[in-house]
Amino acid sequence: MLVTFTTKYHADITMFGDIGVSMLKMMGHSATVPGAILAADVTVALEKLQTALSNNDSMPQNNYDDEPTISLSHRALPLIELLGTAVKEGSDVMWK
Repeated sequence: MLVTFTTKYHADITMFGDIGVSMLKMMGHSATVPGAILAADVTVALEKLQTALSNNDSMPQNNYDDEPTISLSHRALPLIELLGTAVKEGSDVMWK
């Protein structure tokens, strides 16, 4: 499964399902796909995501010894940028 995040003023961001659902939970939302955040609530979701990442970034995000570990904070960078753009432009964020 893939999760694609969209907003009007930013390119879509697609993540593997498990990572996308983890990001949703960190933003304070259920794991329900599809879903949306109203423009008025995006700032709070972004703050929750950033707080959760700062508290949770020590866990590795792959199970393969021969591949580099990619932290959650690095995986979240495109989503953080999308959320920041949505805050700046006053736009809703949706995912499917």
